[in-house]
Amino acid sequence: MENIYELAIIGAGPAGIATAIESYALGMRGIVLLEKDENHNATIRKFYKDNKRVDVDWKGQKVELDGSIYFVDGTKESTLDFFDQLLDNEAMTLRTHCEVQKIQKDKDGFEISVAGGTIKARHVVVTIGRMGKPNKPEYKIPPSIKSQVHFTLDACSFGEKIMVIGGGDSAIEYAVELCGKNEVSICYRRNSFERANPTNQNDIAKAIENGCVNALLNTEIMELESEGGCVKVVFKDGSSALFDRLVYAIGGTTPSGFLRSSGIREADGKPVHDENYETNIEGLFVAGDITQESGGSIALGLNHGFAIANYIISNRV
Repeated sequence: MENIYELAIIGAGPAGIATAIESYALGMRGIVLLEKDENHNATIRKFYKDNKRVDVDWKGQKVELDGSIYFVDGTKESTLDFFDQLLDNEAMTLRTHCEVQKIQKDKDGFEISVAGGTIKARHVVVTIGRMGKPNKPEYKIPPSIKSQVHFTLDACSFGEKIMVIGGGDSAIEYAVELCGKNEVSICYRRNSFERANPTNQNDIAKAIENGCVNALLNTEIMELESEGGCVKVVFKDGSSALFDRLVYAIGGTTPSGFLRSSGIREADGKPVHDENYETNIEGLFVAGDITQESGGSIALGLNHGFAIANYIISNRV
């Protein structure tokens, strides 16, 4: 007989790991975590700069943790270590390099299509987040400069002229991180960084005051061109500037195509779910960043996992 997991979780970030751990703690067995990247928490690994502060109260939002996972303030590195330890201590299957293509309801629960086959599960939780698919600008990025346009700091080198685009926490942290060893500008379409947490607002204000970062506020980009081996940025007011490299930090996008192919309804850019995070398809849940306006709160993701685990366990036949 084909093996059927009791619970399949798509995405091994905070919400996915919490769902697995809380379900196991409540007595569920046969749990599989499916992660398309090479390790858990790929968003934190890719998009958080080294030593980035990670707070329980993200953007000052107070969250009381409901479940058994005791998460505390730390850094990118301590947070990854924390989740490493959680997974080391639990008996569940983590399958990496396993990208889910589609979820289909069947008589036994769900059939999950992955490269090279299918996986069966009675319940499915989608926790794939938004930053796995970072937002890209509406204007065209010419192929000749794509190697100079990025969404993380990985390719940045010492002594470059770099422009960071965005006004949230990641954009500010990128600009502050880069400014000690590069000529840095930050471009934002609004006139202040009010979306960012207070610490980051203070950091960018100091960097601008000290002349370490050039702030281009109330500024919109119209197009990009290639000029003399640099990226030419043409602004809405008709002015332009040359940069060695651009780094976009403008958030992520709900993976609508995947949700639609799996039959999950959306409204206002988010999957529709009830108070138990169950979608319009019975037994199919969503959790974490994908359910939030702007994403980012690890504590909320942990609480989602706890709520879903409790609901599934209490309603199992």
